[in-house]
Amino acid sequence: MEKKLSENSDKDEENNAGDTPHHASSSEPGNPDDAIAKHDDHAKADSAAEGEATDEVSKCPLTLGKLSADVDSWIVETMLHQKADITEIPDCVDKFLDLVEENIVTYDAGEGRPKWGEVPEQDSSFLESVNRITKLSKVLSQSQCSSQHINERRDSLANRIGVMRQGAMSYLEEVFRMLMEEYRNQYKGEYELSGYDPKGEQVEHDSSAPPDSEHSDFPGYSEETITSLNRIAGEMISSGYESECCQVYIISRRNAFEERLHKLGFEKISIDDIQKLPWESLEKEIPTWITTFKECACSYFPGELKLVESVFKEHPSIGAGLYSNLTRGVVILLLNFAEGVAMTKRSAEKLFKFLDMCETLGLVISALNRLLTDERGGELKAETASARNRLGEAAISIFCDLENSIKAEAGKTAVPGGAVHPLTRYVMNYLPYACEYKDTLEQVFKEHAKLQGAASASGSHHQHQENDRGEGKEESPFADQVMRVMELLDASLEGKAKLYKDVSLGCIFMMNNGRYILQKIKGSSEIYQLLGNTWCRKKSSDLRAQHKNYQRESWSKILRCLNPEGLTVSGKVQKPLLKERFKSFNAMFDEIQKTQSSWIVNDEQLQSELRVSIAGLVIPAYRAFVGRFSQNLTAGRQTEKYIKYQPEDIEAHIENLFAGNPQFMSKRKLV
Repeated sequence: MEKKLSENSDKDEENNAGDTPHHASSSEPGNPDDAIAKHDDHAKADSAAEGEATDEVSKCPLTLGKLSADVDSWIVETMLHQKADITEIPDCVDKFLDLVEENIVTYDAGEGRPKWGEVPEQDSSFLESVNRITKLSKVLSQSQCSSQHINERRDSLANRIGVMRQGAMSYLEEVFRMLMEEYRNQYKGEYELSGYDPKGEQVEHDSSAPPDSEHSDFPGYSEETITSLNRIAGEMISSGYESECCQVYIISRRNAFEERLHKLGFEKISIDDIQKLPWESLEKEIPTWITTFKECACSYFPGELKLVESVFKEHPSIGAGLYSNLTRGVVILLLNFAEGVAMTKRSAEKLFKFLDMCETLGLVISALNRLLTDERGGELKAETASARNRLGEAAISIFCDLENSIKAEAGKTAVPGGAVHPLTRYVMNYLPYACEYKDTLEQVFKEHAKLQGAASASGSHHQHQENDRGEGKEESPFADQVMRVMELLDASLEGKAKLYKDVSLGCIFMMNNGRYILQKIKGSSEIYQLLGNTWCRKKSSDLRAQHKNYQRESWSKILRCLNPEGLTVSGKVQKPLLKERFKSFNAMFDEIQKTQSSWIVNDEQLQSELRVSIAGLVIPAYRAFVGRFSQNLTAGRQTEKYIKYQPEDIEAHIENLFAGNPQFMSKRKLV
């Protein structure tokens, strides 16, 4: 031990030159009498505490207490007369140092002594002794003496104290490291209380666990350990060992964070490696990243702030610096993952993962705003916001590619049976899902518009859309983008309807797709709010117009066959003309029911509406026509020949329309 202390004496001598007193009584300017009074109070308190201590190593606690009081009195007297020469250095200083040196050697050896924390009175006595030799060192280094003998004695004592302090600090550094590692013993309990399992999935809390457990304030540390860490840190810093103390602290807490991240399933991966991963693999890592970042922002970072503020309570600037460095290291590691994801090749299936990450970073920024207030914190928040902006830009690019997808879909083959087009299904499943992220997309679109200057350049367009929606809401770049997508989809569907040679089937196609779009919008409150009531009413009106067009194109000719005009001349029914009318009706109805039975209307409500409207048009007219003119045909074979259907038969055939019946599809052209 003596060799170890001697080897480190040079370092302590260097520290002595720049030391500043630890207690206010020896460092703050002001009335000397006040300083003496304060120091006397400290001396009495220290002496009383040491007089009561049961220090087994010194074997004379009362002597140490008395010597401590004498040393304190000499320190105060010397400070009061700092400008006068020191005339003597009392023997109590040497005797006090003898006892303290024996204490330091015994503590460092650790033989026969309890571990730190098992006997708090002994730990407190040791720290007070270390504090006192620090005061002695500062007083001796700042004092004046003209006597060569006193000078030599002072220098000898200063060197001795320097060696002792070096040994004491070496021991305290080890104790500080040991106490900082205590979290490992309690980590499992803390981890379970956090509400996440090692895979990063939320689990139910243990109802037997106390709601305000210690880990929520100090991650993995008891209050007793925090008190010891605080006192040791104070002594190390006041003795000029700030860098050693901070190094132990930051290494320990970085290790703790690495273990936390590992248990949550997050592993460090470089931006280059992210670029090489297939999206299927990378996609699986994103939920883990989200869970990890949320845990850090909402649980770990607040806990670390409370910890560092408690350990470095008397040195807030040091604590703030440590917290910033620790937080920055973790945040930058997680931001690198976000940066790498944002740089991957963009595709539609990545949109929602990007938006999930944007939302997570928004939460992190809010947490950092509360936790970091210094300049370094500002830089970290700016970097986080920058990563979020890059993900937002990628999300906007992907979303806007939806326009290009619609424009590029230039299929020249009509969908059989007038069914819902795959493009319609894709867009109308994509949009409502995207609109679940409405707030996030709204924010990134506004930020993008602000950066691009688009808001001012397209102000009139925004106002137009606002009026069209009839909502009276503020400008919404995202809502306008959704509106443009819907307009493009409508235009694309109108072009595809023209691919059908049968105009009636084109109307069915437009009704199918229009009803599908409307149902999807009404099923999503988010997209419904974006498009507004006015847009939905217009879409419903368009559907009614298509319905009327269908009726006109499909049934107007057949209804003309049932028109009695021209069948009676001078009160006499013209049988040849009547027979021709029945024949024409039968032929037209055969063709319609065979053809349109193969057409597809999957929406049950639309299917029912079409059938009801057709029956309402045809059956009353047919029943009236047959009832009026059937007696003009010869009963028997002639009646059966020309009156092929009874009204009930017509109704039954109408019920088979739009069912996609395959028996009529095999060899028929649908377009």
